[in-house]
Amino acid sequence: SLIEKSYEEMCELEPVGVELFRMFCATKPEYHKAIKFLDEVNQFEVSLEEDMHDLAQDIYNKYITPGAPLRLELIGEREQIETKENLENLEVSIENLENSPFKDVFAASREAVRNFLRNQPFNEYLDTMYFSRFLQWKYLERQAVTKNTFRQYRVLGKGGFGEVCACQVRATGKMYACKKLEKKRIKKRRGEAMAINEKMLLQKVNSRFIVSLAYAYETKDALCLVLTIMNGG
Repeated sequence: SLIEKSYEEMCELEPVGVELFRMFCATKPEYHKAIKFLDEVNQFEVSLEEDMHDLAQDIYNKYITPGAPLRLELIGEREQIETKENLENLEVSIENLENSPFKDVFAASREAVRNFLRNQPFNEYLDTMYFSRFLQWKYLERQAVTKNTFRQYRVLGKGGFGEVCACQVRATGKMYACKKLEKKRIKKRRGEAMAINEKMLLQKVNSRFIVSLAYAYETKDALCLVLTIMNGG
């Protein structure tokens, strides 16, 4: 079936799609600035409260205020960011951060940048080698996943239902952590529902603070969840 050409699905949620779209944007100065702005806003939103004011002021001075060194020239969206009312509201919000930390200061500006990226930049991306590589990856992804899809490496840890080991996708070389839940232990401890719930929850999670489920498969003896690998534990 045809891949749905959705900016959100391909460029914000799919890890490989995110990386390829960023690589494309790096070839265009204005698109690259938009990506850098979103990165800095993301960092601002998870920063410590005492750092919020200085970080917000830095973002405003670099990207938004007239005359800023990396001022965003977003076709069709600039007016939303640079109206006098919006600039004044931003300045007041940033000033108030010292007393009332508020992570959504740049919500309107961020949405304007996302609207910009999902139009002209995304349409250009669809005609590049980066999108062709994305399609190749999707083709590989849709092949049946078995234990032979991966190279298995050392054990990273052990738990009540099995062990976690490092693994590598043969086709791409990307490293993951493979959590093996032994079927005998699951059955003995009546953990079937828990194992299914864990897989379903991990499929739905999209957070920088929680590991993501990349693949799932089973062998004769185990249920295997292939997860984002976290160096250091």
